[in-house]
Amino acid sequence: MPSQNKYPGVYVEEVPSGAYPIAGVPTAIAAFVDVFASGPVNAPVTVSSFTDFEQQFGGLNAASEASYAVQQFFANGGTQAAVVRVDDAEGLAKGILGDETAKTGLYALAGVDLFNILCVPATMKLPEADAGAVAAAAGPLCSARKAMYLVDPPLDGAPDSMAGITQWLGKNASLRSADAALYFPRTVMADPLANGEPRTIAASGSVAGVWARTDAARGVWKAPAGQEATIAGIEDLAVRLSDAENGILNPLAVNSLREFPGAGPVVWGARTLAGDDATGGEWRYVSVRRLMFFIAESVCRGTTWAGFLPNSGPLWAQIRVNVGAFLHALFLQGAFAGPTPKQAYFVRCDETINPPSEEGTVAIEIGFAPLKPAEFVIVQIRQLAAGT
Repeated sequence: MPSQNKYPGVYVEEVPSGAYPIAGVPTAIAAFVDVFASGPVNAPVTVSSFTDFEQQFGGLNAASEASYAVQQFFANGGTQAAVVRVDDAEGLAKGILGDETAKTGLYALAGVDLFNILCVPATMKLPEADAGAVAAAAGPLCSARKAMYLVDPPLDGAPDSMAGITQWLGKNASLRSADAALYFPRTVMADPLANGEPRTIAASGSVAGVWARTDAARGVWKAPAGQEATIAGIEDLAVRLSDAENGILNPLAVNSLREFPGAGPVVWGARTLAGDDATGGEWRYVSVRRLMFFIAESVCRGTTWAGFLPNSGPLWAQIRVNVGAFLHALFLQGAFAGPTPKQAYFVRCDETINPPSEEGTVAIEIGFAPLKPAEFVIVQIRQLAAGT
């Protein structure tokens, strides 16, 4: 201001830009709920390595399926996990189900600021009815938290066979959700607690690690499957699937784990449980659903500054600028389909969706063109006549 200028010359003043950059949230924080050898009960703890997990929860435990899943998560590229140890005094299923009011079991995750993937590997060893009850609670919990549930079917109802998994899925159609995914078969590892003897373990921990590794290398919009989606730390797959068997499972939205020469075991499917051919929903692919969650969570957290500001044109314009800048950065990284920003995404926040009758609410509408994985590559071969 002129009154503060003491001598003739050039003065530099810092002026607030009014910009509120939106930071992308993490996309691969995995939550594990089970019994463990030690650690606090019904109190989520964040760990950043398997060594950290060993210090907090005692490491591998033969009675804890999730302890093996946590090891697999970090072995395959995971970097952060939220772990909940439950009280199984009244039975493992009751301990995992917990109580929503008391925030125990699954609901202890209310104390976690953010998680993106839920793994409950103990359902593999639970009786079929108990496993179904846990899965029925885990699905809505994930939907409410913008997270994906990796379903581990029970051995009791879904033995390691094509008939076992297809029959179980047919009996549990209520689990079909865009916020859940199913991988088959289970994996086999050398158990260090049993002198290296083979142990069949749930697939969710390995898959969650592959998701995390893919996100870090390529982005959450890349389907976490393919030749580069190798599974480390396992000896074998519980079932070796043929192309024909894979062709039966894929239309049912069961993601296959396959073994290929030169590649080893890999994730060979990228559908949500709502992505079966019969339904054909818009959230067919894991990568599209997870990208939507990423955008929604990032924008929600990145626009809290708008609370209680005058709900009018200047605010709407500022929101469009900030959200648009966030989406444009994703466009430049290759997150969307479409050669131009206009064809790839849009942000709407104006009087058309914020009428005077809704003055207390700011509506923001976002659209994006998702990249969908190339599930089927068709090679056409033609024989040409000589001289043509």
